[in-house]
Amino acid sequence: MEQLNLSESEWRKRLTPEQYHVLREAGTERPFAGRYNDNKADGVYACAACKLDLFDSADKYDSGSGWPSFTQPIAQDHVVEHADNTHGMRRIEARCARCDGHLGHVFPDGPPPTGLRYCMNSVSLDFRSRAGNANAANGEANGS
Repeated sequence: MEQLNLSESEWRKRLTPEQYHVLREAGTERPFAGRYNDNKADGVYACAACKLDLFDSADKYDSGSGWPSFTQPIAQDHVVEHADNTHGMRRIEARCARCDGHLGHVFPDGPPPTGLRYCMNSVSLDFRSRAGNANAANGEANGS
């Protein structure tokens, strides 16, 4: 997979301030505030920075955490995992394999078949409906 390496000024031009904070500075959006937390539409979640497909809606579930959660990535080589010992915690950070953008964290408390919870920030994701309408998630996420 070809890596996408941009300068920080190029990332700032490409991303919104919130996306930059999460994807480039490993920030976290507030729980229950992300647009994809309640999305139940059928489709694929890609990296908001580089558009690499990351998660399938078939693997999404309601973890009750306030962030979109998945049991597994589309392909193991699309999400890179690293130890994260920041904030006095021991966690596993999930990053996009193409652009190294921070996506969220992986926890060992998910449902079968993997027992994992890929807890992602909505702002780090773009949703593409299988129906072909990228905005199909908006009505579902807003309860419309």
